[in-house]
Amino acid sequence: MDKRILMLGRPGCHLCDEARAVIERVAADVGVGWEERSIDDDPALRAQYAEQIPVTFVDGRQHDFWRVDERRLRAALG
Repeated sequence: MDKRILMLGRPGCHLCDEARAVIERVAADVGVGWEERSIDDDPALRAQYAEQIPVTFVDGRQHDFWRVDERRLRAALG
């Protein structure tokens, strides 16, 4: 399955938990793969995105940060 969605987050982030639930639901419905990475594992990602997590990317381009709007995500994948 093609991983079209990437979410950058970190453990213990409540907004990340909310975003993950939306992404899991949409990805399953649309039939696309997704991946999650922790900014804590990469100093460059942490420096760039620490104030924006969770950050979502669709097809390699930044899509959203802080919150994931389900309708916008579905439209981006459609």
